[in-house]
Amino acid sequence: MAKIKHFIVAITGTPCTGKSTLARELSLLLHAKHIDVTKFIKKSRLHEGYDSAKKAYIVDPKALNRALSGYIESQKRGIFIVDSHLSHYLSSKKVSLCIVTTCHLKILYKRLKKRGYSLPKIQENMDSEVMQVCLNEAKELGHNVLVTDLTKNVKNTAKILASYIKSLL
Repeated sequence: MAKIKHFIVAITGTPCTGKSTLARELSLLLHAKHIDVTKFIKKSRLHEGYDSAKKAYIVDPKALNRALSGYIESQKRGIFIVDSHLSHYLSSKKVSLCIVTTCHLKILYKRLKKRGYSLPKIQENMDSEVMQVCLNEAKELGHNVLVTDLTKNVKNTAKILASYIKSLL
């Protein structure tokens, strides 16, 4: 990793498509720093409130981008795996690779239901997946995007992606 001080992999996608599982696996395989953006938002007090109807924190993407970028810049060189459905809001100039996770809709529905989401929240996330919101936003923001289906075998997918990422270093 002689050329790049911070190699940032942003993992984004609809909730329950496998982002966090993939991020943890890649972090282990690449000896990378895993940044769980939800925990980062809470710890850094970046939320502007809580939307009880959506059961989600209200976050300004620009403030999140500044805080995450500042945190990563303050670290020594390394690989950073940024994990959140908001991670594609990081500047495309700083992100080396943006991975968008997806999965089969029937599986996504089961995962959302198992997580205890309300029916309106399940519908919102199903709509987001069908309309490929995270993918479209990542492309619009200029990211180098790689789409991966995590319906099955996340560990095997992580090994393949880790090999690919190592080839980019």
